Amino acid sequence: MTADGSTAPVPQSPTTPRPGAITLARHGEPALSRKVRLSAAEYRAFWARYEIMGLLPGQTPPPALRAFVDECDVLIASTRLRAIESARALGHGRAFAEEALLVEAPLPPPNWPSWVRLSPRLWGFFARFWWWFFDHHEGGETRRQAEARADQAAQKLEALADAGQNVVVLAHGFFNVLIGRALRRRGWRMTLREGYKYWSTRRFERG
Repeated sequence: MTADGSTAPVPQSPTTPRPGAITLARHGEPALSRKVRLSAAEYRAFWARYEIMGLLPGQTPPPALRAFVDECDVLIASTRLRAIESARALGHGRAFAEEALLVEAPLPPPNWPSWVRLSPRLWGFFARFWWWFFDHHEGGETRRQAEARADQAAQKLEALADAGQNVVVLAHGFFNVLIGRALRRRGWRMTLREGYKYWSTRRFERG
């Protein structure tokens, strides 16, 4: 009540925006055949080429992922060419950010003898297993360092989404998994999971 007997206005608290969704998408298929068998040394060279390659021409991103990108407020890509070209294919000319924080965790293969020849898919599995469980990093990024980087990425994405923005990230299969783990620790719920194939998505929402 004011001095003249009128009712004082009640202060209004700022409206908190509803959190947006975070969609982590894997890039499209790179222009490098995986139908080969390689030694450990050859796989190292294969992975080095994979890291700099762009996309295999003629791909059509899935409609659901296109819809997520069309509806998002923020589009972000890893600085690897395969992720950048994926964002271009989905973005229809829209601007997007490039973020080095999102690059894939390393895949150094075990130092097995040259007569062991495996497909890139199997080398990737064993390399990730040795890196994850035996800290085999060959002087590169360790598991602990990659997990810390993923937590930093999750923090940045969370800040964007908590401001009410829908975010789509074009990055990499395994590092997206690490970011997803970090988001779940922060209270985000995975509402869509499409596995590890190219163009697959993992979508996270609050609550």
